Amino acid sequence: MSTPIIQTFPLSTPWQTKDPFLFSVYHLDHFPKGNGEMGPDPSLLNGRNLGNDFDPREKWRMYHGQTIPGFPYHPHRGFETITIVNKGFCDHSDSLGAAGRFGEGDVQWMTAGRGVQHSEMFPLLNEDGDNPLELFQIWLNLPRSSKFVEPHFKMLWHEDIPVVQEEHAQIKVIAGTYKGTVAPAPAPDSWAADPDNHVAIWNIHVDGGSEYTLPEATSGLTRSLYFYEGSEIYFGERKINPNFGIVLDPAQDVSIKIGDKKAHFILLQGKPIEEPVAKYGPFVMNTDEEIQQAMEEYRLTQFGGWPWPYADHVHDKDRGRFALYPDGRLVEKN
Repeated sequence: MSTPIIQTFPLSTPWQTKDPFLFSVYHLDHFPKGNGEMGPDPSLLNGRNLGNDFDPREKWRMYHGQTIPGFPYHPHRGFETITIVNKGFCDHSDSLGAAGRFGEGDVQWMTAGRGVQHSEMFPLLNEDGDNPLELFQIWLNLPRSSKFVEPHFKMLWHEDIPVVQEEHAQIKVIAGTYKGTVAPAPAPDSWAADPDNHVAIWNIHVDGGSEYTLPEATSGLTRSLYFYEGSEIYFGERKINPNFGIVLDPAQDVSIKIGDKKAHFILLQGKPIEEPVAKYGPFVMNTDEEIQQAMEEYRLTQFGGWPWPYADHVHDKDRGRFALYPDGRLVEKN
């Protein structure tokens, strides 16, 4: 049998992905204790380049936040964001009037469609110790027929996301089906909503010193495995170090031997959309003319405006996990 590995590549920022995905970003920040106002206790007067604060040599970054870490309001059109927060919390607010606080394993699925503004802030709620944040954001494209659907906001709470326990592995099934275990339904207009597109997003954790077999899928898909934490892994005699992506043949079972440390992976898989992609910042369309149209519409309409008092809006410090939907429905988790 031929090798299952098609390509390997180092993980940069953002991670490279294959159609139907656009890219993925991984944030791992060891934030310090909070200052009581959900910002960092240490002073920021140390030369940080706020707004371009992506230096991986730093233990933590403010990104575009000025007082609270995160990304103040910004627009999107033409694709979806899937935000996985394994550690820490994210405060969401958007131009639909939707809002939420989610984390510790929760996933937010947002369809930008014809246009939405949102903010993603990372409140530092613990004032007695550190506030670690581990977050993945995956951009999933929309086909031409769905570029202008109504925006949609959905929460996949960690209590509802199935986790498959194997002898030496744990597989969190965020999208798709793993050995008969089906993930929660994605957003309704998503490319992932049609099972014939075989979209899968799995967070896989495998014990050190063991072996794991990734089950085969359907030919004609793209399948990429992102090895973001661990020591080393082996495909037969071929060694792969952490912080590498591996493009795999989806039609083969893949046996992976794990090194001394526990290995952590994200798997992204799906049927390609196979349409032209035009990208500019937060807009993803099919042509450059559509990008110009998106920019002009945002300038004129702000995609509905901003109903919150601040661009970096966060929720009350003592608020638990919750979701407020555009129709006014409120879900409180704790």
